[in-house]
Amino acid sequence: MSAAPRRVLLDALFAAAVDAVELGWPVFLLGRSKRPLANCPECPKRGEPGAHDPQTCGHLTCHGFYAATCDGDRIEAMITAHPDGLLAVRAGAAPAGAGVVVIDIDPGHGGRHDPGLMTPTLAVATGNHGWHLYYRHPGRPVLSRPLPGAVGVDVKAEGGYVVLPPSVHPVTRRRYEWANRRGIEEMPPLLTATVLTPPAAAVPAVTRRRVAHGSTGSSAGTAAAGGGRIRHPDNLVGACLAAVRAAPEGRRRVTLYGAARGVARVILAGHLTPDTGVDLLTDAGRDADQTDRDIHAAITGGFAAEGLTEGLAHP
Repeated sequence: MSAAPRRVLLDALFAAAVDAVELGWPVFLLGRSKRPLANCPECPKRGEPGAHDPQTCGHLTCHGFYAATCDGDRIEAMITAHPDGLLAVRAGAAPAGAGVVVIDIDPGHGGRHDPGLMTPTLAVATGNHGWHLYYRHPGRPVLSRPLPGAVGVDVKAEGGYVVLPPSVHPVTRRRYEWANRRGIEEMPPLLTATVLTPPAAAVPAVTRRRVAHGSTGSSAGTAAAGGGRIRHPDNLVGACLAAVRAAPEGRRRVTLYGAARGVARVILAGHLTPDTGVDLLTDAGRDADQTDRDIHAAITGGFAAEGLTEGLAHP
């Protein structure tokens, strides 16, 4: 890209960031692949002396959505340092998040807009021919996960984020665009009840899809089909990530593969979205000095072994 078009894009990204900040939305940058940027070399890895708390680390773009900010100077520095990045907003309750719950509809995975469930609100036409519907956060913790009862639809709230216009999708090269400029509405009662449904009370769409196709897969598939048999998903995910970071050289990729299988089980049980699982595993893999190529292969293989084939493909 020549200097003039690049400058126009950078100006557009910064203007969009300013608009978001005026709404009180903390924003940050993703890499060109829509994954969080790697921590800078000066940021100690988790478990090492002086390791930073992700929520208080002062480095510009470290720790993914924890770098989200409303500080205009920091945002300008982010965009200047990573001009090919994608602008993103941290979802979830304010002030850490934007005070929104976003319904992410992905037609490529069967997602459809349900007008009876998803009433009109502020919306984005995504670069992948889908939709982001922005609703006011209900004030109670909302899991980022597949929307119970829906195929190809995710909830982005606590621990989640979405790409903002005018970012360009890395695969389709289409820009994200605002579909309307109306206000952010409250979720209708039925949608509120759905996003607040405890994971154990409903089999998530990704699991039902496996059952409908007659694929029970491994024992993890049986556990996932139960909708809530992983009693302590946070502990399981934490143990998987810790194992990757502690793995000795020569065992790191195979350990990441095993960790990906464990995280896939948590995703299939409805406690985590594929995107969030990939982000956590990628962060752990980078902490263990693995290349992004090896990380991608290990996660893809681990997910596939558990019957979860859309983890990395999901935008």
